[in-house]
This record gives sequence, C-alpha cells and structure tokens, in this order.
Amino acid sequence: MIITRSPLRISLGGGGTDLPSYYEKHTGFLIAAAIDKYVYITIHKTFAKELIIKYSKLERVNEITDIEHPIIREALKELDMTDQYFEITSLADIPAGTGLGSSGSFTTALIKALHAHNNQIISTRFLAEQACMIELDRLKEPIGKQDQYIAAFGGITAFEFLPDGRVEISPVQMDKETLYNLEDNLVLYFTGYSRSASSILKEQDDKSKNEDDDMTNNLHFIKELGKKSLIALESGNLLEFGELMNVHWEHKKKRSGNMSNSKINEWYDLAMRNGAVGGKLIGAGGGGFLMFYTEDKMKLRHALMNAGLDEVRFKFDFEGTKVVVQ
Repeated sequence: MIITRSPLRISLGGGGTDLPSYYEKHTGFLIAAAIDKYVYITIHKTFAKELIIKYSKLERVNEITDIEHPIIREALKELDMTDQYFEITSLADIPAGTGLGSSGSFTTALIKALHAHNNQIISTRFLAEQACMIELDRLKEPIGKQDQYIAAFGGITAFEFLPDGRVEISPVQMDKETLYNLEDNLVLYFTGYSRSASSILKEQDDKSKNEDDDMTNNLHFIKELGKKSLIALESGNLLEFGELMNVHWEHKKKRSGNMSNSKINEWYDLAMRNGAVGGKLIGAGGGGFLMFYTEDKMKLRHALMNAGLDEVRFKFDFEGTKVVVQ
C-alpha cells in the first residue's frame, strides 16, 4: 500500500493574482503558508480487474474513461496507467469547498502516489507543474496556481507567477521568533458556509480576460499589498502584517458581490471589535474559513466562541507533499 499526504494552505497576501488571466499580462505575486491539515491518498493493487475509487462517492469501473471524478480520471490518463488496476481512496482533515486549497492538495497527493506506485521519483517543481497542468489545462478550471505549488513545496513561501508560465519560488525569510509569533497569533474559524472556488473565481477570471479596469486595478493593488506583506513578515513587523490583511479584505470584497455575506461581515466586525488586528476569508471567498491576526487571543476566542464559530488550530507544515507509506 502507498499512502501520501499533502498539506492544505492559507493565503497571507496577494491572493487572486495567480490566475493565468492576470499573470499572463501583468505577472502575479502572492505569499502562502502550508498548514498541518492534510489530504491523504492511498493506493493498493486489486485482485480483480477493476478500478475502485473511494471519495465522497464510491466508483467501481473497468476503464479509466468511465471514472466520474475528473481529477483522478485525468491524472491516470496523463500518467498512461491504462493497463493497471488498483483501489484509490482519499481522506481529508478538512472538507472540500472551505477555502484551504483542498483541490490542489488532492491533486498533488494523487500524482505523488501514482508516481510512487510506478516507482518513479519526481521533483517537487515537476509535481506542482503536473498538478497545474491537470487542473488548469486539461480540466480548464478557472483557478490559479498557488494551491498546487504551496501544497507541493510546503513552508511559508512567496511565489511570482511570470507571463510565460514559469513560477519563481522564494521561502519567506523570517527569524524564529517572528515565525513562532505568527503561528501563535493567527486564528482560523469555520463560517459553516461551503462553496465552489471555481464558481467564485469564474467572475474574476472572465473580467480579467475582458480587461475590466476595475478588476485589473483591484488585482494590481492586491499584488502590491502582497509585496508589502512580505516586507512586513521578513522585518518582523507582524502588527503591520495584520493591518495589511484588513486592507486586503476590504479590497477583496470589491471583486464580487458573492465574496461575502451579511453574517460573515457581522462576524468579521465582531472580531475587529474584540482584539483582531486584521483578517479575511481564506481562498476564493463566499464562505469557508475566516482567518484573523490578533495579539489578544483570549478576548478574540471568547467573542467568536460565543458567536458560535468553531476554531481550527493549526501549525505550519514545512514538508509539503510527501509519501508517508510505501
């Protein structure tokens, strides 16, 4: 049996500039952090000549083309595994549709497992590139590249997305005290709302392709905030980083009327009155997890607990996508 795991992620600045519709014209930039919440993939051979696929559904098919799960189907086709039979199972610490990049984590974990099954060693960059190719090129999802790259590489990492498709990767240089304080002072709360990232991002993608001035200028501004966030993190100025999160959220909401809702806005305002320096919805928006930076965790946790929100505590992951059992 082969077991792989791939970390989920939080975005720390510049999110949204990793879509091809933006970076192919303007170059994208963002910071993301992998966290110790994972997607797991298991693979083992079957005795019968059939493919068994277990996720939120159960599929039993004889041909790859009959697999309903699009990522699994396209990954098997990409690796030319047409004459092999096995069982693939996926598990996750956090459900899909919650803004933590689960699709990219799923894809990298799956590809890593399939290559391990074939006794192939691949580079981390190739893993990220192959995952992006499947999701963006084969499946034409209107999404960006950050999820696949941060899942593959792990850590707290700055990415520059160049117009020719190349991705420059730079680990964020923080001293240990800043790193530990950042980890301690970021809090994550589930809103109870799940959504499809593709549906939220399609509006942004369409506007970027049509060179909508408001969307382009919004993403220009978000990219500059991401660069300022990098400076704040590397200089150890976490209060400034938290304040930039708040500015980021105010501008992110302008991208779409579906970015937030009255209840999320109410929780956000409550947090800002009770110790949060800044925060935002993680991921494409519309639901999922609210993340805040605070230096008064007790006050903030008390207020949000009384509001009925569930906290998910986490630490950063510095291993990226890896084989756990082979």
